[in-house]
Amino acid sequence: MTATDESESPRRARFARRLLKPRRQAVGARPGTIVIDPESPRPRISVISYGSKDFEQIDVDEIEELDGIIGRRSVTWINVDGLGDVKTLNALAAKFGFHRLMLEDIAHVHQRPKVEQYDQHVFLIARMVASEDQLDTEQVSIVLGDGFLISFQEHEGDCLGPVRKRLKSTVGRLRHTGPDFLAYALVDAIIDGYFPVLERYGEQLETIEAALLDQSGKESINRIHELRSELHVLRKAIWPHRELINSLLRDPLEIVTDETRTYLRDCYDHTIQLVEINETCREMCGDLRDLHFSQISIRQNDVMKVLTITATIFIPLSFIAGLYGMNFDSEASPFNMPELRWFYGYPFALGLMTAVAAGMLIYFRWKHWIGPNS
Repeated sequence: MTATDESESPRRARFARRLLKPRRQAVGARPGTIVIDPESPRPRISVISYGSKDFEQIDVDEIEELDGIIGRRSVTWINVDGLGDVKTLNALAAKFGFHRLMLEDIAHVHQRPKVEQYDQHVFLIARMVASEDQLDTEQVSIVLGDGFLISFQEHEGDCLGPVRKRLKSTVGRLRHTGPDFLAYALVDAIIDGYFPVLERYGEQLETIEAALLDQSGKESINRIHELRSELHVLRKAIWPHRELINSLLRDPLEIVTDETRTYLRDCYDHTIQLVEINETCREMCGDLRDLHFSQISIRQNDVMKVLTITATIFIPLSFIAGLYGMNFDSEASPFNMPELRWFYGYPFALGLMTAVAAGMLIYFRWKHWIGPNS
């Protein structure tokens, strides 16, 4: 195992633990109870406020600073990086009227992608690839309201840079639409972030296949098992996004316009593609595993064939050598191996053995048991 593999193993294990054994509050805790992860960073709040003709991006330190920003323009996007301060989360919840169950899902980042509708808000949860080079995801919670959108991320750094860049430009539809279209753009960017990851897995599988075909992939079977496990975990992260998009398309959400639903259908197609790519990679893992075991079986058969042919050839040779090694007295009877008295008896025995071995090889070749067509 290389140093890279050793460094990736802890990340893979951490990712699996987060999805397969998520953090949970105490059993029987009151609904809406918030338990903050002690390792989560403190919140950093950035605000993007925009309309069709103006744009503003600022960072705020206190929740009270939002009073002079909200409603100034058509759409206000409040992004919170870090969930390590329950006071800040409660202040945001109080200001915007979050339901306690919504706040609980925001703070407890083991949720699966979903859509929930409350009296004043539409609540979305998606899972974003933390990095193209690492097997890790993080929860992104999106609260959609009248004229505003609030997103919560576990850590700083995301795949939403292209959305921010589009917002700075007056060209395009994003600056001329409401917060529902912004929510679509965020979810679409999150989903598209899975494509480079799956492409990287496809390249690794092609490399393993080439190594197996030239019989230099003796260590590849372990990596195949790891890839299959990682793809299974990725499938658990990708698959619920289909339900998320389908809910936005199907449910009668007043805040989601028909125009946005048209674009959501394209986003739904992307989730289908991701699921299909993931399944293809998983099937390829199974095919490569079968190829590996088939090659092992073929090599074992070749070894057994060589050993069997060698033993078969030496059986008559051993008989001849044993026959002439019985040391019968040729003077006592003319039938007691007269060849022992021949001048060329030894070359005759060797020649007989050679003729028998050659005849057997010719016969094996004629039966296609050996040779290029075997």
